[in-house]
Amino acid sequence: MGGKSKFKKKLGALKEYGVNLIALSILTGLFAGAVVTLYNIVTGIGEEKSVELYSLVRENPAFVPLLFLGLVAGAFVIGTATRFIPMIRGSGVPQIEGAARGVLRFKWYTVMCSMFAASVACIFMGLPAGSEGPSLEIGGCAGDAVGTTLKRSLMVRRLQIAAGSSAGLAAAFNAPVTGLVFAMEEAFRSFSAQVFTCSAVSVLVSLTVRNLMRAAMGFSTGFTFTTFEFSPMEPMGYLYTAIAALAAALLGVAFYHIMLLARKGFAKLTFLKGVGKYVVPFCIAGAFGLISSYAMGGGHEFIQSLGSLYDGEFEKIFGISVAATLAIVVVFRFISTILAVGCGMPYGIFVPVLATGAGLGALLCTGFSAAGMDSAMADYIIVITMAAYFTTVVRAPITAIVMIFEFTGQFQNLLPALLGVGIGFIVGELFRTQSVFEKCLELIVRDQRVKLGAEKRRVCLAVEEGSYADGRSIRSVLWPAGGIVAEVVTPDGARFVPDGKTVLKAGDNITFECVAVSEEDVKNYLSDVVGTAEKQE
Repeated sequence: MGGKSKFKKKLGALKEYGVNLIALSILTGLFAGAVVTLYNIVTGIGEEKSVELYSLVRENPAFVPLLFLGLVAGAFVIGTATRFIPMIRGSGVPQIEGAARGVLRFKWYTVMCSMFAASVACIFMGLPAGSEGPSLEIGGCAGDAVGTTLKRSLMVRRLQIAAGSSAGLAAAFNAPVTGLVFAMEEAFRSFSAQVFTCSAVSVLVSLTVRNLMRAAMGFSTGFTFTTFEFSPMEPMGYLYTAIAALAAALLGVAFYHIMLLARKGFAKLTFLKGVGKYVVPFCIAGAFGLISSYAMGGGHEFIQSLGSLYDGEFEKIFGISVAATLAIVVVFRFISTILAVGCGMPYGIFVPVLATGAGLGALLCTGFSAAGMDSAMADYIIVITMAAYFTTVVRAPITAIVMIFEFTGQFQNLLPALLGVGIGFIVGELFRTQSVFEKCLELIVRDQRVKLGAEKRRVCLAVEEGSYADGRSIRSVLWPAGGIVAEVVTPDGARFVPDGKTVLKAGDNITFECVAVSEEDVKNYLSDVVGTAEKQE
């Protein structure tokens, strides 16, 4: 009789944490794929229209005051929206990371609709806005919608948020592995089987939806960047790659520290309850856009143009040299991205960061070519520099390596890619920088905890048979963010401090510690993971 009972519990666990999770992930992929694809189509059209609008203003200088009047009005509208809906303040990546880790809560329908509308408005107004961060947040909202609508536990909702964010990023980039790896490496910071399975299923479904929708509407479904062509790397190419990667890494370190200063500076601008500070990045972006269309939008077209840079298809600014044009665009994008992060603009910085790195790589290639470098290596150095800069800013080296290959559709020269990304990561380690997304999340969570009065909580739990934690190692369980299993007491009375490899079994008593606003919230979450929780005496 006991054997049958155990079998039923194991069968129930398989259904709850296996079959049901896959079914939920399929629904998440369908929802995320449809909404994110529609969003990216709309943002693509908005970016084209904004370039046309700015071209019209350049040809008719009398419209310049009207343009800036519109930008100021837009700044107040967007600033007001971010004031009332804080979850859309910023690229969306830190917020969805916090939600996936269980430290932030949000209403999916409010955030999804607001981020969709606000980021599209920013793109149309000519700001250097990327769509990938909002795509990730919209996908995460889709995952939360599935989990919430079907009344699943907080742990399952976290899994679906992670799966949705993977699906959203993959659909935005048409890069399934990049979306999958980024969610585990940066957003969830967990490589558990459940995270991988849910994310992989959602990514597969969302990309299928994306390609079907885009094909039906007459849009391309191919690779992101198609103008880069790589040849085998010559021995001297490794030296040029190392120099370019080092320059990109140092620029990434500068970005991190200037970004922190910008956040402190914008925090002091309290005009109209903080709404007025948005006028600064809007107007500066407008001025940059009037000088060069390469300073507008996410940067896809700018990066694409660099692949054909030496074929004469690069738009120069006011007839100046290519090198001078590149230097100006890199400076513009560096400044505008810092302002976006510092102010909390509701649009993505994912591709703008890549565009800055790619522009720096192209600028360095003009010098390398003058020093005797074979121009055939320029395209590859540009892409490696882009990845090295991204690695230093975002601190996601695996994502950066995968991204190089998926974005271009070419898989040669893994070794120089590893060299460039490795330099970017090591320099970040030496200067002790954090991921820009991680730092923003840290500041958000800190402010929230201070505001809500979070305290250290200590809870004692008994692992129940058939629960999610039964038979799993500690590191594979999705615990409340920032918490640790401080002690395990086995049924025979043995007491010890566990590590990540410790396998929990039914009957074990564990002591869990974390910082939380409410002890009841911790108990409710943990009851879905290990069973009924009781406060330790």
